[in-house]
Amino acid sequence: MEKRTDKNSYTIIFATVMVIIVGSMLAFLATYLKPQIDENKRLEKQQNILYALGINDNDEKSVVFISTKDVAEKFDKYIVKQIIIQGDKVTEDDNAYLLDLKKEHAQAKDKGHQRRLPLFIGEKDGEKFYIIPMLGKGLWDAVWGYVALDKNLVVEGIFFDHKGETPGLGANINQRFFMDDFKGEHILDGTTFKGITVAKGNADPKNERKEDFKVDAIAGATITGDGLTAMIKKDLRMYMPYLQTLNK
Repeated sequence: MEKRTDKNSYTIIFATVMVIIVGSMLAFLATYLKPQIDENKRLEKQQNILYALGINDNDEKSVVFISTKDVAEKFDKYIVKQIIIQGDKVTEDDNAYLLDLKKEHAQAKDKGHQRRLPLFIGEKDGEKFYIIPMLGKGLWDAVWGYVALDKNLVVEGIFFDHKGETPGLGANINQRFFMDDFKGEHILDGTTFKGITVAKGNADPKNERKEDFKVDAIAGATITGDGLTAMIKKDLRMYMPYLQTLNK
């Protein structure tokens, strides 16, 4: 005699019920945890922006962000203004750092949409700096970062991160030995925008040449480096019309 549990209909019903139960649990957890997830993302963005500005708790070799309990206070102290650039229109917005760059990039494909560009203005040691967010594509997935420029558009600091680059190779873009090389790099040749190229075989292992518009690539991470180069040049170029008016 066939058992009830041996029937195909039982299997289908059981699987359907389990899918409903598990789906409901996941939906509940996503809703319940969303405020905390959003808060963590907000604090992480603040940490990354401050890191590019040079506000961090680094030791001699490691990347150490401002702690989450202190980051909001430090952000308010050092980031004195946030603006959104949209064509010729410049608007102050205290939440500009929350603008979704991925959505802005997607919407920019529509010719009727004028892309919004967030810019963060920081003050440190009596000097003013301009922090630009960047978003690009590495070998496997997204790469992103922030670059801080001084009034002469020389790099004060930079921060990179990634979603899924190769461990020990492209994933090292968020390590000190790589990011520190960008400090002092120029992005302009006179008034001409050059950007920065992550160059394989740059023959400048100590990165002493700061006006060659290049930093040494990470060995074995050529495609990730090319993605960073494209990201830096593409995103910084969009800000040049605004930034080059600052010293006029």
